[in-house]
Amino acid sequence: MTSDIRTQGIKNPIDVAEYLFRRLHEVGVRSIHGLPGDYNLVALDYIPKVGLHWVGNCNELNAGYAADGYARVKGISAIVTTFGVGELSAVNAIAGAYSEYVPIVHIVGTPTTAAQKNGMLLHHTLGNGDFNVFAKMSKEISCAVAMLDDPYEAATLIDHTISECILKSRPVYIALPTDIVQKKVDGDRLKTPLDLSYPPNEEEREDYVVEVVLKYLQAARNPVILVDACSIRHRALEETHAFIEKSGIPVFVAPMGKGAVDETLPNYGGVYAGDGSNAGVRERVESSDLVLSIGAIKSDFNTAGFTYRVSQLNTIDFHSYGIKVRYSEYPGVRMNTVLSKITARLGQLNIESGPNPNNVIPEAEIKSPEPTITQAWFWPRLGQWLQKDDIVITETGTANFGIWETRFPANVTAISQVLWGSIGYATGACQGAALAAKDLGQLTSRRTILFTGDGSFQLTAQELSTMIRNKLNPIIFIICNNGYTIERFIHGWEDAYNDIQDWKYKDLPAAFGAEKGEVLTYRVSSKQEVEQLFADKEFASAETTRLRFVELVMPWDDAPKALIETAQSAAKRNAEVS
Repeated sequence: MTSDIRTQGIKNPIDVAEYLFRRLHEVGVRSIHGLPGDYNLVALDYIPKVGLHWVGNCNELNAGYAADGYARVKGISAIVTTFGVGELSAVNAIAGAYSEYVPIVHIVGTPTTAAQKNGMLLHHTLGNGDFNVFAKMSKEISCAVAMLDDPYEAATLIDHTISECILKSRPVYIALPTDIVQKKVDGDRLKTPLDLSYPPNEEEREDYVVEVVLKYLQAARNPVILVDACSIRHRALEETHAFIEKSGIPVFVAPMGKGAVDETLPNYGGVYAGDGSNAGVRERVESSDLVLSIGAIKSDFNTAGFTYRVSQLNTIDFHSYGIKVRYSEYPGVRMNTVLSKITARLGQLNIESGPNPNNVIPEAEIKSPEPTITQAWFWPRLGQWLQKDDIVITETGTANFGIWETRFPANVTAISQVLWGSIGYATGACQGAALAAKDLGQLTSRRTILFTGDGSFQLTAQELSTMIRNKLNPIIFIICNNGYTIERFIHGWEDAYNDIQDWKYKDLPAAFGAEKGEVLTYRVSSKQEVEQLFADKEFASAETTRLRFVELVMPWDDAPKALIETAQSAAKRNAEVS
């Protein structure tokens, strides 16, 4: 009753759900992923009212993967699930987004506040009267949690939570009880946009750090720049690019940073991942006397099994939470403006050129009379076919490692899940990424291209249905190599647990409801057939409005060199005795 009295004097009252979805629209969300459930149905009615599009996924896990892919292209995403059974199905995807710094707003429809207060024995509960248990689970994989159980506080909590999602680039959790959906909040608050600017660094501290970095930079004989994923996630790409271009220092990317740097730049040198690096890269990076590391995430798959050989004594780390110069730490000094000031004050530097990666197919592959499509042949050849502005999604496995050998055209967005590595992620992420491109008005000017293994695809194949339903036109390559190749190289070379049932993949679009001619299907099993496919103008064009679905047949026992080395490292580590 108290809450109702407090909201009676609102001059411009709007419903809580409308306020929430209008704020999401304000920050760039145009499509909402998720599934209906009885505790979120009334809230879903507000989605079209505020100009948003309801996607309607096949299950919550897929919806979470799709929201992840959408956010990586659009900047933020939202997913709606129902209490308990729905939200827990999405937890794996949300955890992946948390580990990889992807901003997703997870909205959960919950039972009424009265039912929760009284501990009622409701469906979708554990039967013990505890209605907070699932929120507590999500708290560990969210940078903010908002329980909207009081309309008087709802607008403030919504604003804070969405802002935290963007500023910290991680998922947030919003619980929306069914009886709060239509409660009133002050709509006039929407006239003031959310403040999404980063808090400024303390100027004196920032200037000191800039001086320290410049001192080491001027003294270096052969510096290099190494760019990783957090430069993307924490909105530092503009400052990073300005620094790279003005300095002319050789620049390399870690696997998770693939796509962060314009690979057409003359000082781009390739992928550094320790022993899994492109040709000539490891020697150049590890012989440097100063490594300027921007947004590093030094996980096992991102370093080819922890095979980095770069001393911290020769490293300056730039992050969203602080700067580390050799072994001296400067917490609270954000990298963005530090990079800008360094760029503005750059003088003449000592620069030793780095390697020049290309998409030249290895000579042994060119001379081989074998028609089989090999990993060593395919990924450089792919680089010759890719176009400016493509969105390229690669699944954990052969595709994720193979793409290291592909030099991108300008402005390619690369999506992969190197750290979390949840099998099946890429198919859902493809749906989200393609939809984000559509929401940006780029459906027929920008290609979305997925590379996923047959084993991975079988986990989330239903999202092909969602793509058809939403009139999306990605190019999907299913790498048909009879099972879980990355697992084979770790353990169980010919064991049954790494095998899968062979599907008739080309028949799936029709099985999922595609009308005749709505989806183009192909099967290629030789290099010549790949060449013919790549030369097909309808297949290759960004303007083709039809989804394209390809069975790409490759040997079951073939893998990129970097995958083999990383798998060997993982196998050795798994066998260690404590």
